[in-house]
Amino acid sequence: MTSLAGQVALITGASAPRGIGRAIAMRLAQEGARVVVTDTKGPVEIEGQIQERGDLLDQLARQIDGLAVTLDVTKPDQIASCIETVRQRLGPVDILVNNAGSLAGSDNFLSTTPAQWQASFAVNLLGPMQLAQAVIPAMQAKGAGRIINIGSTGSLGAEPGFGAYTAMKHGLVGLSKTLAAEFGPDGILCNTVCPGYIATDMHMAANARLAQEQGVSLDEMKRRRYADVALRDAGTPEDVAEAVAYLAGPAGRYVTGINLPVTGGVPYGI
Repeated sequence: MTSLAGQVALITGASAPRGIGRAIAMRLAQEGARVVVTDTKGPVEIEGQIQERGDLLDQLARQIDGLAVTLDVTKPDQIASCIETVRQRLGPVDILVNNAGSLAGSDNFLSTTPAQWQASFAVNLLGPMQLAQAVIPAMQAKGAGRIINIGSTGSLGAEPGFGAYTAMKHGLVGLSKTLAAEFGPDGILCNTVCPGYIATDMHMAANARLAQEQGVSLDEMKRRRYADVALRDAGTPEDVAEAVAYLAGPAGRYVTGINLPVTGGVPYGI
């Protein structure tokens, strides 16, 4: 008997082939969860090739015998429609993993605009808040639920060039702690997993951008960025998925309101 058998798990931002969301979906499916994977529509560049997010999401859903639902977490009507679709097809959500994120506003602080900050807020903080609001009533009725927000080391510390992203990821920790405190009496646990340098498509794109801005090779940029990592390398999406599986499963039954770093030993700000 797998630890999450019969439970419905919803993961946002799950289409990227080398993404944290995909790894989480596969890991929770291994534990027997009925997994719902979501993402926006539209093209995405993967290793120099343009692919459709919807196609990638459908491929993942087939692979794990799950359900794929189009969802832009900045659209309240799409959130309501997604939760209702899941309820009709599988039942109420037992595990919510707010993984969708955006690097909007990741730039020199003085050059970022209010619109970039608003875009970061909409994806990285307001979206998770609205999804939590959408699933909590059914969790309350059941007397149990898990909400796991995916932050970053930007939730705990800071580095130059990621102003809006860092501010919103700090806010995500506050959201998690609020939910843990307010809904703990209802049996609902909420935690933040804080990945460090993880070899995802988003992370590798950030490496390339910083290398170009600083006029150095990609290898040199990696050396510089990983110099503060005790293990001197980036982690994998599967490393993060293991942390999520722990918090979602029975072993995490008495753990709520925490920030769990999956960083390989990044010291600053933690």
